[in-house]
Amino acid sequence: MPKKLKPTGKQKQIFIIHAIVFLAVTILTWMIYDNGVEGWAYPWPAWTTAAWGLSLIGHWCAVYLSYEDPGHEDYKRQEVNG
Repeated sequence: MPKKLKPTGKQKQIFIIHAIVFLAVTILTWMIYDNGVEGWAYPWPAWTTAAWGLSLIGHWCAVYLSYEDPGHEDYKRQEVNG
């Protein structure tokens, strides 16, 4: 059974920076959205928020839900010899 890998401090730090930048940029884009437009305006920040949010979820999964791969050394060895 593969063992769960504990994230390093550097991995956690990079994820936190990613999350902070995501929050800051998302808040900023939603604040400038519909700036001075009268009536309905296309909600363009929804696309960037959704795409970047999915990448943030993927980053979280990579940091906190990673398991060791017992076959990785075999793969690297085959790649060099192949």
